Amino acid sequence: MTEPIHDVTILGGGPTGLFGAFYAGMRHMKTLIVDSLSELGGQLMALYPEKYVYDVGGFPKVLAKDLADGLVEQAMQFHPTVALEETVRDLAREDGDVWRLTTDKATHLTRTIVISAGIGAFEPRRLKVIGLDRFEGRGVQYLVRDKMALAGRRVMIVGGGDSAFDWALNLQGIAKSLMLIHRREEFRAHEGTVRQVTASGEVEILTHYEVRGVTGNSALETVTIFDNRTDEEQVHDMDNLLINVGFKADLGPIKRWGLEMQKNGIVVNERMETNLPGVYAAGDVTEHDGKLDLIATGFGEVAVAVNFAKTFIDPGARAFPGHSTEEKWRE
Repeated sequence: MTEPIHDVTILGGGPTGLFGAFYAGMRHMKTLIVDSLSELGGQLMALYPEKYVYDVGGFPKVLAKDLADGLVEQAMQFHPTVALEETVRDLAREDGDVWRLTTDKATHLTRTIVISAGIGAFEPRRLKVIGLDRFEGRGVQYLVRDKMALAGRRVMIVGGGDSAFDWALNLQGIAKSLMLIHRREEFRAHEGTVRQVTASGEVEILTHYEVRGVTGNSALETVTIFDNRTDEEQVHDMDNLLINVGFKADLGPIKRWGLEMQKNGIVVNERMETNLPGVYAAGDVTEHDGKLDLIATGFGEVAVAVNFAKTFIDPGARAFPGHSTEEKWRE
């Protein structure tokens, strides 16, 4: 049996990849989406489904899981093939301008590739505190799958970035009490969110504090923190310790495909082309002048990538085919 050849294979089923699949469908391209996760949606579903996203056009605010659901529905209109729980391994050029993509489960043939793998495989950075791992799943957590599970509970948040402050905002009115500690004076979170949390008066914020230890029997009961300037300790009764100190990310085998890399990103030109023929990249995985890691910019980048992938396959095709409001899109 002859293996099917896809026009474009999109590596990554997050927001950028899903919009790319939708756009490829509008260009009448036979499309495959490959993702290592068990469901589509990328970080929106895997890391913060219950958080609101505020910087996507057309939505004053939207739950991450609802945004993901909408993107999946939009992409599935054109019935792309979806290969979930597949980790990419190797990429090799076949005869006749076809790429052979090998994963841990299958081999796929494709004329072009759009890499929209975000930050790659990711896992939360864990605090190195003795005994902390004993309470993971019993009060200590790095992700929130259901924010209502924290209703009426005393919650301490560790971190100074977007995730920490987003949860400090989103858990107001749900948690019984909220405390946020950060090891530095300055915060990396969006300044607007920091202002909102600070002005709310609902969150006790302590800077220059770190976690020293935790205690409890069957579940977390207390958290000991210390001032990293004076070593003064405080002990707080807590039900949950939510740790948001970033993620370890790795593009894995993709880094060994011969792609030009810079700052852990794939270098692309204005057409989202990489240095490999027929291979494009879009979204957080890319590196170029003026780069902004936003969902909104990922949408624009992947539209460019897909359009030029179309012209790579069919040099007679136009890079810009027209607007989606035109009748021909519905043919």
